[in-house]
Amino acid sequence: MAEAEATEVKARPRLYSYWRSSCSHRARIALNLKGPCCSGVDYEYKAVNLLKGEQSDPEFVKLNPMKFVPALVDEDAVIGYSYAIALYLEDKYPEPPLLPQDLKKKALNHQIASIVGSGIQPLHNLTVLRFIEQKVGAGEKLSWTQQQIERGFTAIENLIKGCAGKYATGDEVQLADVFLAPHTYVALDRTKIDMSNYPTLARLHAEYMAHPAFQAALPDKQPDAPSST
Repeated sequence: MAEAEATEVKARPRLYSYWRSSCSHRARIALNLKGPCCSGVDYEYKAVNLLKGEQSDPEFVKLNPMKFVPALVDEDAVIGYSYAIALYLEDKYPEPPLLPQDLKKKALNHQIASIVGSGIQPLHNLTVLRFIEQKVGAGEKLSWTQQQIERGFTAIENLIKGCAGKYATGDEVQLADVFLAPHTYVALDRTKIDMSNYPTLARLHAEYMAHPAFQAALPDKQPDAPSST
C-alpha cells in the first residue's frame, strides 16, 4: 500500500549550458523565474565547454544537432535554443507569465526577443568571431561585435523608451527582459559599449542586476565558470 501511494520521483530537468554563453544565460534566467510557487525550476546543470569543442560530442549532437547550447532535457522532452526553451517553460509553468495578455505588448516582447536572438547574437557568436579572426584578423572581432550590438540596441532603445516601466515592457519581468539582460551584461562586461547612448537599457541593466533570478543566472555564478573571470 505504501508503495502504491508513494509519489513517483521524477528526474530533474537538465540544462546543457556554457557559463559564458548569452543564449545559455537566457535559459538560466527563464528557469530561475519559473517553477512551482515561482521559486524557480529545480534543474541539473550540465556543462558543455565550447572552447574544448564539447558541443560536437556525439551524445550532445543527439540533443541539439546544430551543436549549440543551451539544450533542455525535461523527462522525454528535448528542447534546443533559448527561445524555444523559454516558450516551453511559459506553457509548462504559467506563473509568473513571461508574456502579457495585451496583444501589442506581447508582440513587442517577441519583437525584442527576436532582435536579440536573431539580429544581434548570431552575428557575433563564437563561430562567427573565429571566422573573422581567420579571414580578416584578430583585431577586427571587437569592432564587429560592437557594431552588431549597437545596431540592435539602437532599435530596442527606440522601441521601449516611451513604454518601459520598471522593466522593458512594464513593471513585471517578461520575455523581453529575459533576452535583454544577458546582452546588456555582455555589452558592459566584454564589449565595452558606451551605454550612455542607451539610457533606458542602462537603467534596465541596473534592475536586472538587483533581481535574484537574474543574479543567480550570471556567468560567474555558474559551476563551470573559472574561479576568476
